[in-house]
Amino acid sequence: QAQLVESGGGLVQPGGSLRLSCAASGFTFSRYAMSWYRQAPGKEREVVAAITTAGGNTNYADSVKGRFTMSRDNAKDTVYLQMNSLKPEDTAVYYCNARQVVGGLWYQYWGQGTQVTVSS
Repeated sequence: QAQLVESGGGLVQPGGSLRLSCAASGFTFSRYAMSWYRQAPGKEREVVAAITTAGGNTNYADSVKGRFTMSRDNAKDTVYLQMNSLKPEDTAVYYCNARQVVGGLWYQYWGQGTQVTVSS
């Protein structure tokens, strides 16, 4: 019953901005660390950004540092990815991920993905 639903993807010109959202349901969102991954055709899925349960710490892939900002709103069970100064290399399907470790076991959920295309 856990569900992650991404939205906000689309076509944007180089240098433009886009804000992705991921709405969570069916689990206790505030107990899960959240991440954004992306996958371009023919390439491995890679982590883009990650945020701790309370939003106190974030980590970013080197390729997006200074351009992307991840945040979360635990009151709304939603995580965001603000993407600025977009480049064609950012084109990919972006996936939302939730992860929690309980009693030594890992619990992980994935969204269906949202397409981001950066092109003129």
